[in-house]
Amino acid sequence: MRHMTRDEALDFLIAEPRTAQVATVRADGRPHVSSVWIDLDGDTVVFNTWHTSVKAQNIRRDPRISLIVDDDRPPFSYVILEGVAELIETPNVDELRHWATRIARRYMGDAQAEAFGKRNGVPGELLVRLRPEKIIGHTAISD
Repeated sequence: MRHMTRDEALDFLIAEPRTAQVATVRADGRPHVSSVWIDLDGDTVVFNTWHTSVKAQNIRRDPRISLIVDDDRPPFSYVILEGVAELIETPNVDELRHWATRIARRYMGDAQAEAFGKRNGVPGELLVRLRPEKIIGHTAISD
């Protein structure tokens, strides 16, 4: 097993369209984990969520989150990010559509990016930005 540098970890996050798991804290202290599509804006992770989702409600109350992306193929790798999320409640419509389309392009390809961008770039969708305070990455776990 080898530790990733910060740059290696950030590169890993966008090397392939892997689904991220984001962990938030419920009001009663229980964890909540959900899957999200992500992209990077520099070293900031960006994803979107519906305004009434459990993760949106949790982030409003307690913006501390953890996010993990893993490669489940040998030799196995993962990156964990921890930090305080910025929940953008009223994003600029153009910015929201830009990120929704950009994220969709990573996961669904050029042919479907615009359709998913229109679907996910609507009022009610929120942008979430995570500038990681801590990054942990390991590669070659099974070696």
